[in-house]
Amino acid sequence: MQIIPMRDLKNTVEIERRCKESHEPVFVTKNGYGSLVVMDIDYYDETFRKIEEARMLNAAYKDYEEGKVRDGKTVMKEIREKYGL
Repeated sequence: MQIIPMRDLKNTVEIERRCKESHEPVFVTKNGYGSLVVMDIDYYDETFRKIEEARMLNAAYKDYEEGKVRDGKTVMKEIREKYGL
């Protein structure tokens, strides 16, 4: 984990280099407390893709738990029968 004080934000080239090389965010503190997080755009995209995947899996699991899912083979059989396929 990389932590830098707020005053180091003026060196944007160095912060960008750190983010790219480490593939993790840089945490910025102000008066000893967390204030900001700076991250490379690729890390941002990957992180939010994972969050969205987890959200969709949680929703699917909830549907399963509530009995809102059906067997794929049964559904395909019903579609074939209904449309004469």
